[in-house]
Order: sequence, then C-alpha cells, then structure tokens
Amino acid sequence: MGIVTPDTGTPEASRPGVVRARPTRRLTTGLVFAGVSAAAFSLSGVFASGLLDTGWSPGAMVLVRVAIAALVVLPLGILSLRGDWRPVRRNLGLIAVYGAVSVAGCQFAYFSAVQYMPVGPALLIEYTSPAAVVLWFWLRHGQRPTLATIAGTLLAAVGLVLVLDLVSGAPGATAMDPVGVAWALLAMLGVSTYFVINANVDTGLPPLALAAGGLTTASLALGLLGATGIMPLTYSTASPVYAGTEVPWWLPMLGLGIITAALAYVAGIAAGRLLGPRLSSFVGLFEVVAAIGFAWLLLGELPRTIQLVGGALILAGVIAVQAGEKRVGDR
Repeated sequence: MGIVTPDTGTPEASRPGVVRARPTRRLTTGLVFAGVSAAAFSLSGVFASGLLDTGWSPGAMVLVRVAIAALVVLPLGILSLRGDWRPVRRNLGLIAVYGAVSVAGCQFAYFSAVQYMPVGPALLIEYTSPAAVVLWFWLRHGQRPTLATIAGTLLAAVGLVLVLDLVSGAPGATAMDPVGVAWALLAMLGVSTYFVINANVDTGLPPLALAAGGLTTASLALGLLGATGIMPLTYSTASPVYAGTEVPWWLPMLGLGIITAALAYVAGIAAGRLLGPRLSSFVGLFEVVAAIGFAWLLLGELPRTIQLVGGALILAGVIAVQAGEKRVGDR
C-alpha cells in the first residue's frame, strides 16, 4: 500500500504508489472483501484433506482447482472489459506474472516446501508476506512504516506462531530442511506479489479481468508442469469423507474451484484495490484463523486455547496496522 494522504488533489496525493485517505465506507467494503477472500481461501485445506485421503496428488488437485476457477471467471472477465481489450494488451506482462508467480508459482512452491518440512513452519514462512510487503514499500518507495504498523506486524507474527501451534513441542514441529525453507520463501514471494499486484489501481484492468487472466495463465503453467512430469498428477474417483459423511469426489473439487479459487481471487483483488497491499495482506492472515474454525466445524478438529489466543493477537495486529495507516493519512 502507498502512503495514505488526504484526497486534496495535490501532487503528493497523485504520485504513483500513494493512496489517498479512505472514507469509512470504502474501508468497510474493503475489509468485507478481504474477509470473504480469506475465508474462501481457508476452506481449501478442509476440501483438500478429503481428496488427499482418497489418493489425489496435491499437484492434480491444484491444477483442477485453478482450471475450474478459470472456466468460471473467464466469461465474467471478458464481460467486464465491455469490448475494450486495450487494458489487457497493455498489461499482458503483468497478467503473466500474476498467473505464473502469484497463483501457479506460489502454490507449486508451497506444496514443494511441505515435502521437506512440516506444514506449520512452511505456513509461517509463507505468511511472513505482510512484513515483506511493508519492507518492499519502505525500501522501494521510501514509505517508512509507523510505529503502530511495526507493532501490529509483531503482534500478528506472534499470533500466527500461536495459531499454527508451533510452540507445543509437537514432534517435527521445528524441523527446518534448507530445501523446504527455500521453497517456502519462494511461496512467500508469490503471496507478496499477489498482494502488491492486487492493489495496483493504475492498470485499467477490472478485478474480474485480472483474475480471469491470472487464473488462465496459471492453469496453462500448472498444466505444463504436469505434462512434463515435474509436478506429479494422480487422481481418484473414490468418495471422500467429511464429518463422517461420504460425498461424491466432484463436490469438494467444485468447492475448491468455485469457492477457494474463483471467489477467493476475485474478492482478494477487490480488497487490494480498496485497502492497498499492506492492510489487505494483514487481513489476509485471517485465512489461517478461519481454517482452524472450518476444520472444527467440518472435520471435528477442536482448536486449542493457544490457537484462539493467537487469533486474538492477529486481530489486534490488524487493528494496529490500520491505526498506523490512518495516522499517516492524518499528518
């Protein structure tokens, strides 16, 4: 996110990377979109768990998930252009980066990471992306974070550690294979790129068009990885089980494609346009919290007290970051 300044029409308020102060309605709408995106993304683990148990490989599941999302969003993206394809032609490179890095590359890197290290530490590294976004805008654009933003970053980081339950001493919780760490860092860069591109309001691309282009590009990239054997593709038509109930395999797969990809990416882009990359990236941490809640409801996995405390700290961190952004806008 850029520096938040009052909407005065001054040269400072119009510089690239500088975001004007947001009215309350814009902020509220952005937070709603960000919350919807985080909740939608968080369901991916629940839907995926049943399919993995029946023999689906992570790569095959991600490929079908993204391909379904592309089929759903592509017609909407074309309609959103209203016959004007100039924004697409101007941003072909950006769309390619978004699809290859922020969608396909991020997911491929994450699933590669968890082959070498436990899920918890891999997620912790991946979700340092809000700090990476803050650092990027500081070093690249000179937008120094306020003390409130720094405090919020630290609170959210501690909360994330607690939500992922990395302090309970569980076996393997601290295993840190260097190869796995490298893959997790690549996943973190993909997530950071996702938030930065989402918030770019100067492209002229409607959110639906950016999502459609990114998901289509990602489908092609993932398909290429599968076709070359770099990403194993195995699937099963056995019925997965959720909360003790068998369901047809295609039902959770539709959920993965429509809810956790199509809806999640479109809502995420809309949130980024309204909130900017920094705040939207911090709100995105609620994906981890929501995943704990959905695992409780659908898989019967009760959250630990320490995870609830972690969720509260993440919320406190987001509030602190928003206070810091507002303080910059009030200067």
